[in-house]
Amino acid sequence: MTGPGSPAVPGPGGPPTGDDLAAYLRAQATEFLRALRSHRETGNGPGGAGDTADAGRALRRSARRISAALHTFRALLDPAWADTTRPELAWVSGTLAQEYAQEARLDRLLLALHRLSGSTPVPVRAVVHAGAPGPVSERGTLTVGAAKAGALLERRLTLARARAHSAALEALGSARFHALADRIALLASEVPLAPAAPGTVLGPLAVAAEDRLTGAVATLPLVTAGAPYNAQALIHGLSPDPAPHPQDGPWHQVRLLLRLHRYAREIPHTAPADPRLRPAAESLTRHRDAAEAAAEAAQAARTPRIAPATAYALGVLHADQRHEVEAARFAFQQTWQHTP
Repeated sequence: MTGPGSPAVPGPGGPPTGDDLAAYLRAQATEFLRALRSHRETGNGPGGAGDTADAGRALRRSARRISAALHTFRALLDPAWADTTRPELAWVSGTLAQEYAQEARLDRLLLALHRLSGSTPVPVRAVVHAGAPGPVSERGTLTVGAAKAGALLERRLTLARARAHSAALEALGSARFHALADRIALLASEVPLAPAAPGTVLGPLAVAAEDRLTGAVATLPLVTAGAPYNAQALIHGLSPDPAPHPQDGPWHQVRLLLRLHRYAREIPHTAPADPRLRPAAESLTRHRDAAEAAAEAAQAARTPRIAPATAYALGVLHADQRHEVEAARFAFQQTWQHTP
């Protein structure tokens, strides 16, 4: 077993089996515990924000991989243990991700504001912190509406990030998390396999994960995504209904199924390398990020009593991010329909 994301290559004894799954889970559990220790050591140190962020990403990465393995290969594990452990891993991974997601969303939206205004994108937040400038004809500065839109977004997302940071700290200090950490510590030494699992070949379960992904992709409107612009992407965007965009759900589901498929291939490695997987995953991640950024812009535009210029800037920003959604779908379509 090599690094945390390395596939378990079949040995001379035949294709990977439940024993290889156990080795993979032990390795991921060890990574989880190592990242947790690093997170605790760097969390209170001076200037350790970067190291803490790295440890947090490593913690989420190993949690996602363990959870994915428990989902894909549940038939080879103690079902009660798998079914109670997976939601806890999803909880901690999701909780830790929120703080960094809010920061990335703010950077994305502020960069887009600068790009749409024709101004320099560096430093992104300096202009917003300086306050809304007066009307300026030269390039390189934000308009009043764009600057105020950026200030509004920064207030909203900075507050959301602070809340997410507090929630993450509370989660990591909770009895619930300590119980999960104890489970993972046990997993690092003993994997609760089903009685017949050690000699069972993993391939069919990995193929089933691929089939679920293929079926979900087949339901996507790839013909529409084959065009770089889809006017339907803007419908409902600024409607009074704050529900997620109706087109986004199936694409988000494909992103999750693609992740399960990619992680399953790390263990059995029974099929030739598929060069589509990484760029496809990157396209779907961009799709999610742009969709969530568009939703944030739309929600900010519903703020009571904001100036018309501010609302206009947020509307343009929303439309821009929905176009980014379409671009990501187009990129996925171009990647996925290229036969490996």
